[in-house]
Amino acid sequence: MIKREEIEHIAWLARIELREEEKELFEKQLSSILDYFAVLDELDTGDIEPTYNVIGLRDVVREDEPKAVLSQEDALQNAPRREGGYFKSPRIL
Repeated sequence: MIKREEIEHIAWLARIELREEEKELFEKQLSSILDYFAVLDELDTGDIEPTYNVIGLRDVVREDEPKAVLSQEDALQNAPRREGGYFKSPRIL
């Protein structure tokens, strides 16, 4: 069972503020979910091959082949601001 302190810690990590009734609700709900996972952990899956894609689709992508690249000057051609051969961007804090 999940403890109240863990609910509060999860809320702190998510940067959300929970009312007391929400903490009670989430404590029950998350405990129920964890109980279900405990039931699943009891299953013997040693002879079952892992399934990464249940519907059997393959991702079709092109081969990664090296090609000619832009020169530095071509890459910077339309840059609104540049400095020392690089893109210049506003400072972000």
